[in-house]
Amino acid sequence: MNQSIGPYLRGNWQRFSNKPGGKWLFSRIIGFTVPYTGSIAANVVLLEPGYGKITLRERRKVSNHLQSVHAIALANLSEMVTGLTLLNSLPDNARAILTSIQIQYHKKARGLLTAECVCEIPENNTEREMQVSGEIKNEVGEVVATATATWRIGPEK
Repeated sequence: MNQSIGPYLRGNWQRFSNKPGGKWLFSRIIGFTVPYTGSIAANVVLLEPGYGKITLRERRKVSNHLQSVHAIALANLSEMVTGLTLLNSLPDNARAILTSIQIQYHKKARGLLTAECVCEIPENNTEREMQVSGEIKNEVGEVVATATATWRIGPEK
């Protein structure tokens, strides 16, 4: 990514999120922009600087042979929630790219899953790495997976 995506994310979220079907449309725009992320068809519920919340419904497309959500779909969801939260939190003249992700699976992921992320809001675009954590819970609030993503942030080029 060569340009700052923060203004694009914030602008589209503000434009669509308060309209009927707007969050769904915003989520599809993200999926179109980043096709692999779009493959899980997750829905952005809330996006503000320092906080993101995304849901993923269990269905055949994201399932494994154990009748639960596939581990890589959960990793994709973790990257999505940490990435959107951080990118939405960056100053207008900053960019970021994922350099690593670690995920722990705690139990089978079934039903409607909710991924949440709280992250530090960078004050400037100084080049550095930031670790951003995300948590995925099932419908009854049990943690099914936790992830730590390392994002390299810096000035837009």
